[in-house]
Amino acid sequence: MSTVEPESTSRNDSAPTPIDPMQRRVNSARSIALMSDTQSLAPAQLEARRLIHREYAESGMTDAFREIRTRLLELSDGQNFTTLVVPMSAGSGGSFVARNLALSFAFDPAKTSLLVDCDLRHPCQDKAFGIDTGHHGLIDYLEDPSLGIEPILHHTGVPRLRVIPAGKPAEVQEEYLSSFRMRAVIDSLRCRYPDRYLFLDGPPIKGAPDARILSDLADFVVVVVGYGRDSAAAVNQAVAGFDPAKLAGLVFNELP
Repeated sequence: MSTVEPESTSRNDSAPTPIDPMQRRVNSARSIALMSDTQSLAPAQLEARRLIHREYAESGMTDAFREIRTRLLELSDGQNFTTLVVPMSAGSGGSFVARNLALSFAFDPAKTSLLVDCDLRHPCQDKAFGIDTGHHGLIDYLEDPSLGIEPILHHTGVPRLRVIPAGKPAEVQEEYLSSFRMRAVIDSLRCRYPDRYLFLDGPPIKGAPDARILSDLADFVVVVVGYGRDSAAAVNQAVAGFDPAKLAGLVFNELP
């Protein structure tokens, strides 16, 4: 796939310069125009990877993700935003929900979607989209100040959807997620194009503080509950740790 989305390769991690509304519209149109994939996945390939599409046989699943998309857009007051998707516990299907929610936004020809794999202990989005694990990802960017954004943005075979995989293994995940460079890259990725919606695939709430650290970077938090896996009391206790103003809701998922 030869088309590469243009990104700033500046070595300066300072906050992005405000862009006037007219320039934002120009950048938006330019962003979408340059995000066409020359090798889009066929419906059968999408289904094999458990990715929704408009003609998906299980239309109820596609409609469910569209409903979540509508809910988030209603909460956003017309602005683009960053959504953290986190499972209650391992095996709840948080990564499955994150990638299909990101994909549902890419259905809209006026929007672009970017999925960032922030589950640094157990990343999986590279495998889901067939990305070579030897390629650059989030950890590589956070460790190497000389590395620009462009090398870590990867095509997915879905028009208007890009993914940033986790990258090479990291030993101290919390330090990366709470770093200034992490906050700067998330802010920059969202602010550069007003049509872009970011989705952070986060680790389970149980067992580590990573999910709550990531919630500081997000506008909204979606919690994925594996059907029959966690009690109502456990769910209530877990969501109490997030800012109520950011909590967009719960997704009860039957698939891992």
